[in-house]
Amino acid sequence: MKNTDDIESYLIGMDASFEAIGDNIWVVKDSGPDIVVSIAGPLVVFRVKLLDDDKVPDERRRDLYRSLLELNATEMIHGAYGLEEGAIVATAALELENLDLNEFQASIEDLGMAVSKHYQQLGRFAA
Repeated sequence: MKNTDDIESYLIGMDASFEAIGDNIWVVKDSGPDIVVSIAGPLVVFRVKLLDDDKVPDERRRDLYRSLLELNATEMIHGAYGLEEGAIVATAALELENLDLNEFQASIEDLGMAVSKHYQQLGRFAA
């Protein structure tokens, strides 16, 4: 079964700029928002914080949430946008057991591309 050492070797193999911030938790620093990678039971979870929910005026929230749902349905094939602890986040998850470098790298790149592609669109809802 894959473990912490495998995740770190993938990050090193990708030549990623990263920092271990706790047991089974890493922050990958890319050109966009940081991607947090963590091991949660049998999963590797990828998470990017986009925007604090309280930065969105009440009159714009309905449109923002609709946009998030539309993006989930049309463009977020392996991940999803959601709300977590008062923040709008993009997340993805893979099974740890059979994880390989190609899957790991593709997930980070897909999430990074989605965020960079949608960041301006979603940011326009903020005050």
